[in-house]
Amino acid sequence: MEISAAGRFEVRITAADVGKRVSVRRLAGNGVDGEKFTDTVGVLTSWDDDGMLTITRRDGETVRIPESALVAGKVVPAAPARRRGPAASYGELARVAARGWRPVESERLGEWELRAAAGFTRRANSVLPLGDPGLPLDAALAAVRQWYGERGLPAYVQTATGAEGTQELLCAELERRGWLREVSAELWTGGLAPVADRAEGAGVLLSRAAGEDWLARYQRKGVSEVALKVLGGGPSVWFATVPGAGGGAPAAIGRLVVDGRWAGFAAVEVDPALRRRGLATEVMAALARRALAEGASAAWLQVETDNEGARALYGRLGFAAHHTYHHYRAPEADGS
Repeated sequence: MEISAAGRFEVRITAADVGKRVSVRRLAGNGVDGEKFTDTVGVLTSWDDDGMLTITRRDGETVRIPESALVAGKVVPAAPARRRGPAASYGELARVAARGWRPVESERLGEWELRAAAGFTRRANSVLPLGDPGLPLDAALAAVRQWYGERGLPAYVQTATGAEGTQELLCAELERRGWLREVSAELWTGGLAPVADRAEGAGVLLSRAAGEDWLARYQRKGVSEVALKVLGGGPSVWFATVPGAGGGAPAAIGRLVVDGRWAGFAAVEVDPALRRRGLATEVMAALARRALAEGASAAWLQVETDNEGARALYGRLGFAAHHTYHHYRAPEADGS
């Protein structure tokens, strides 16, 4: 917190700092030991005329604070870069992740990309808003709703928070317009070599296509032709399979997309009866070796915030969170 030469806390932010990352302290009440304070760090996304501030934290959650409750505040540098692993901007990672999970149809709206794949996953059926749509926001969102409506799909916008260049202000604008945040997850990054070194990749079979055996373990059942196109789309795609006993469903599977220096892991799944035996690590090590052979050096993956098992595994392999991404769904039309 900012402390004056006289030892007093000072509020050194104003409404002119909307859009900047700030650190504030507010009075949260009085306790038996005296006044209680709460600290909040995030992007200042609004400062209303009625004296109410809104701060969006790294995870996308918003905190509303009355100006009268502030006891200290200052602008702070953008979220610090990771202390280990590959450095990357949000924009670079967002584009790499998008190329690794391609829709079957896309269209540009200015610098936004509208993506559709018959409803197979939100990532392939949402707007990626990197830059200026070329229209005022309300007009752009109306165009988005029309485009998805013509395809019989709900309108989604994918945004991100928690890193330099992410979209806290857009998130706040969507929420003001009634868009609902349905899903949040994190994108993690790490080095490829440490993953390859963790196991031999023994017993892992690699192929260029998702065969019937691989799909038998994939969590999304009844995969359509559209889904197969999404799964197989990307610069250089590989599928890993650990055969199951007796010719049944595989013991473990995984998917990899190699794109320049980046390799993206996805669909790492293990037979529930065979978990905690190192199969996921074997799958990722085999895929990491393939990516290294193609010239990649860095890795990314996406993990849900409540998937504690996956988060523990990826942490052990040297990955750490880079940013949080969200999918906002358009509100129902008036009168519906």
